[in-house]
Amino acid sequence: MTSAVAFTSVSRHFGSVRAVDNVDINIAEGEFFAMLGPSGSGKTTCLRLIAGFEQPTAGEISIFGQSAQGVPPYKRQVNTVFQDYALFPHLNVLDNVSYGLMIAGISKKERRIAAEEALELVALPGYGGRKPSELSGGQRQRVALARALVNKPKVLLLDEPLGALDLKLREQMQEELKELQRKLGITFVFVTHDQGEALSMADRVAVFNDGKIVQVGKPEDIYYRPEVPFVADFVGSSNVLPPHVTKEVKGIAVTAAVRPEAVRLGEKGLPATVRSTSFIGTSTRVSLDLGGFQMIALLPKGQIIPSAGERTHVSWADEDIHLMEQADE
Repeated sequence: MTSAVAFTSVSRHFGSVRAVDNVDINIAEGEFFAMLGPSGSGKTTCLRLIAGFEQPTAGEISIFGQSAQGVPPYKRQVNTVFQDYALFPHLNVLDNVSYGLMIAGISKKERRIAAEEALELVALPGYGGRKPSELSGGQRQRVALARALVNKPKVLLLDEPLGALDLKLREQMQEELKELQRKLGITFVFVTHDQGEALSMADRVAVFNDGKIVQVGKPEDIYYRPEVPFVADFVGSSNVLPPHVTKEVKGIAVTAAVRPEAVRLGEKGLPATVRSTSFIGTSTRVSLDLGGFQMIALLPKGQIIPSAGERTHVSWADEDIHLMEQADE
């Protein structure tokens, strides 16, 4: 499969800060690729390196097999949708969408046709005469998308574009973005700190921490088969079992992970004390103390919920425990 974007040993330093530290990425053409991580983990810097807003301190970046070294942003086959949308408040929607075409010297008639087609694509036909201030947050996000797509980029970069939306609208836009990417067939590179967004939308996810990629894989692998404790804890807040606990239940001293929804309470397993319970809608979150080690269980509706201070036992199916790092001898 053709590589749309490739990083080879790429680093970006700001003084003594290693924002990106020896990163290798290979994003396939037509892939929906998510970069996931906490603030300061390097994901946004990687996006800016692809866009050409930053230059690598070391390493090589290629876009569709061509070196990006020294290529300015406007000559790259990429466009960016920013978190704040960056719309011009004094221009109407149609002029915002067609602005890049105007800069490129496209005739007024051609850019109007292209802008109207782009608005149709993002389900905003007839909105061309409105100002950004007359639109909702979701509509402004669609205008920003249309503006990025009107130049027909081969790679669309999305820098946390849903961060300013409320939960219901954010979920709706997740579905729309995924459908739009399928329809267009172009490469989407999506930066987010929201695990749910990355897992629900992407074909593959790269998890960043401290300027490095700590795991790349399909959403199911990232969630169910984390390779390091950071991924287990950051993606879905898994219970990370220390080696001495895993040895007690598996006979081998390794770090392991068990998802909260896999934890069961009853009369068998490791003894535990209930610290607190929290109702969160479709389930109840139970915080447990296993003699100094803390665990979380998510109990579905219909199960008996223990009270704080109550003694119980925790267990899980053998297939629900995922072994990770071998403990040091």
